[in-house]
Amino acid sequence: MPPPESQTSSPAGLVLDIEFVPTPYDVVAMMLDLANVGPDDVVYDLGCGDGRLLVEAARNYGARGFGFDLDPQRVAEARANVEQAELGHLVTIEHKNIFAVDLRPATVVMLYLLPSINVQLVPQLEQLAPGSRIISHDFSIEGFEYDDVWTIVAEHYRPRPKNRDHHAFKWTTPLDRSPPAG
Repeated sequence: MPPPESQTSSPAGLVLDIEFVPTPYDVVAMMLDLANVGPDDVVYDLGCGDGRLLVEAARNYGARGFGFDLDPQRVAEARANVEQAELGHLVTIEHKNIFAVDLRPATVVMLYLLPSINVQLVPQLEQLAPGSRIISHDFSIEGFEYDDVWTIVAEHYRPRPKNRDHHAFKWTTPLDRSPPAG
């Protein structure tokens, strides 16, 4: 079951569209492997939460990372996690609306957002350089063919079920629009 949408406001008055659901570390590893992240990559995590994906990308692959989140609590938590891992020279966390982020410097974009949000990001994603990778935890981008999908059984954020299938979808730019159904 997808995480429910919420309509809470941040102190800045911006609406937070989705609740924070941490990606299990097994899924983080799968996403980074699927993206084939390396030391020359610039990884953007949209809705970065506690920053765990960027910390792992920097620690395990030497990649530079930029995380963006609208929730000030998550931004503070992510910055603390980056500092604790001593990776501030590789990872930057910003309190910013993901729809205002220029994605062009990224070689890899990571998503764990609702399908409706993924679709809204398409104009930004289409500006990525050819060969850039987009990886989405659990949700595809409607209207676009993915290159690959991997599945892993991992911990679930709710007590039941304790474990469930998690999917990682991969697209390589330029995006391939799938023909309309019907």
